[in-house]
Amino acid sequence: MREHGHPVPGQDASSGALEALVPVLAVLVCAGTYLRLAHRARLRNPVRGWSRLRTAGFLTGLALVATALVPPVAPFAHTDFRGHMVQHLLIGMYAPLALVLGAPVTLLLRTLPAARARRLTAVVHSRPARLFAHPAVALVLSTGSLAVVYFTPLHDTVMAHPAGRRLLLLHFLLAGCLFAYVIAGVDPAPGRPGVRARLVWIGVAVTAHAVISQLMYGGFRVDVHAPVPEVRGGAEIMYYGGDIAELLLAAALVATWRPRGRARPSAEGPPARAAAPV
Repeated sequence: MREHGHPVPGQDASSGALEALVPVLAVLVCAGTYLRLAHRARLRNPVRGWSRLRTAGFLTGLALVATALVPPVAPFAHTDFRGHMVQHLLIGMYAPLALVLGAPVTLLLRTLPAARARRLTAVVHSRPARLFAHPAVALVLSTGSLAVVYFTPLHDTVMAHPAGRRLLLLHFLLAGCLFAYVIAGVDPAPGRPGVRARLVWIGVAVTAHAVISQLMYGGFRVDVHAPVPEVRGGAEIMYYGGDIAELLLAAALVATWRPRGRARPSAEGPPARAAAPV
């Protein structure tokens, strides 16, 4: 653990404002697109429409992403490892759960033209999708990658460049969405294991988070360019914040579970245009 670098004094304020504006605009575009598709789904099926709870979940996830990318969190993350860990939890664990509970793939299947819906269904059922949808793969990409980031020079390397920071955050978001989708997602996931198996995988994730955070707190093999108090504070944030996120994931799994063979009630109703079965 070494001394943490600080921004160069006199850094152009306009570039900082632009860096905060871009993610906000991206989030607004995503929110507008989702709301437009949800409205289209309601028009196609006025009786059942599209669940407002799912809409609220997706918008909450976008709000969490925006919170992590704008002040005060973003500047804090650039200058303090504890801020970086807060940003990681928001983008990599809390936002993904809310986003996948919004069922964006199902929404697309209900609103795309039939030909495009069939192509999307084929992608969901493809061999690469089945591979990435395996809990072991999702866990390695989400939780396992933390060891690579914090126990090698990778963290310092990517954090030294704005593009590197963006790529790391994008990885956290996508890997977090993948794991949340595999464990508690409401979108179709061929080959998804049963509830008991997924609860076991949550337990594995909790254990892995605990081990990584405890190693960081003790300074074992950690390779992060930051003062010891910051690294220990970041480890505590990972430990307790990760536990809460995993508990929420388990709660979402139980809440969205339906016994096999029983018709699952849907607030959206069947798609207006027939597509390949999902």
